[in-house]
Amino acid sequence: MSVKERWKRRATLLKTETYAMYLACKDPRAPWYARLVALFVVGYAFSPIDPIPDFIPFLGFLDELVVLPLGIALALRLMPPSVLAEARERARADDGRPVSRVAALVVIAAWLLLAALSVVLGVWLMG
Repeated sequence: MSVKERWKRRATLLKTETYAMYLACKDPRAPWYARLVALFVVGYAFSPIDPIPDFIPFLGFLDELVVLPLGIALALRLMPPSVLAEARERARADDGRPVSRVAALVVIAAWLLLAALSVVLGVWLMG
């Protein structure tokens, strides 16, 4: 198997695991703290706004190569195995991205809030 094929396979697995996390977040059997971590990971993964743009050499893909896998690993450890197994099965069967306008609005609102806080903090520090 070539390096390109291995990376492609890993990327597909990462996408499926992220979608499984989304499905596990919706399961009432999952503890609140596992849901919270998984929700942040899924929001980060599916966010249309990238904190470090991909066109910046090396750093652009650092968040996808380091932050996202570490977040998924933490969320996987916190999630009950039975919830995770069912979510993975559903993710493999569906193999798609979640479509939720409410989730998109929450992610956009969070990014706008962070941007506003950055501006306020910058003004406060400068003045």
